[in-house]
Amino acid sequence: MTDGLWLKVTPVIKIHTAELTERFIRAPGPGGQNVNKVASAVQLRFDVRHTQSLPEEVRSRLLHQARGRINNHGQLIIEARRYRARERNREDARQRLCTLIRKAAVKPAVRRKTKIPAGATQRRLTDKRKRGAAKKLRSTPHED
Repeated sequence: MTDGLWLKVTPVIKIHTAELTERFIRAPGPGGQNVNKVASAVQLRFDVRHTQSLPEEVRSRLLHQARGRINNHGQLIIEARRYRARERNREDARQRLCTLIRKAAVKPAVRRKTKIPAGATQRRLTDKRKRGAAKKLRSTPHED
């Protein structure tokens, strides 16, 4: 996944680690006496709007798919606090970023309208005529 300075997302997409900003914060939850002393949670920021690492179509899909995690400056924010160890949280945040980008890299299938079969239309119209005729028989006869 990581080879030196590059974060390999797909065989084509690589992100330079200089584009990632990591901030370590104190995590809530279990941790014993260390929970108030050690900043083990990671807040990873990736500037989606201004990166050169992503193709334009992947960038636009990522901006749309992860719009709840993107701030006004176009930065994708991922917080990882699942583990007690700082390194495991860092790896978890990077893994989650890769997963989001991989999801955005998949081109959505084009929806093609399906045509209603002629037989189905014919059956529907026939049934309507039969229902109409049955209701007509139930009504009181008109005197002409």
